[in-house]
Amino acid sequence: MKQTISVLVENQAGVLNRITGLFSRRAFNIDSLAVGVTDDPSISRITIIVDSGNSVVEQVEKQLNKLIEVIKVRTIPEDNMIGRELVLLKVNATNKTRQDIMTICDIMGAKVSDISPSSMTLELSDTPDRIDTFEAMLRPFSILEVVRTGVIALQKGGGKI
Repeated sequence: MKQTISVLVENQAGVLNRITGLFSRRAFNIDSLAVGVTDDPSISRITIIVDSGNSVVEQVEKQLNKLIEVIKVRTIPEDNMIGRELVLLKVNATNKTRQDIMTICDIMGAKVSDISPSSMTLELSDTPDRIDTFEAMLRPFSILEVVRTGVIALQKGGGKI
């Protein structure tokens, strides 16, 4: 079961290392990790996706709250969150295939970020499942490179971390 943990921390060197260390000491893998500064440059938000049971996540939450640099920790329920991931994907493109690739982009809501005589670089921000679908649809065209950011997430409605 995938769990989304959102952590507000002081924007200081070494904080990310201490946080990820809590996960590695408990021997479970982080599926996705995204870090960015908030509207306050002294505070960063870390979004962590882990595949684990509720009891393990609750224990990690308690341990995170003990760290001095951690301001707030919240597990965001999947049915109460808006999560997005960004993918940049470079694919082989010829004069014959370019229109088919553009059609897929139009259907999926992707944007062409770069174009050359032999390739196209595409950009899509969406849910991980839709990004997986986008990638699968482009596989027949020979994908050259893929880079994904990891999920960022906010709680739906008026609630906030």
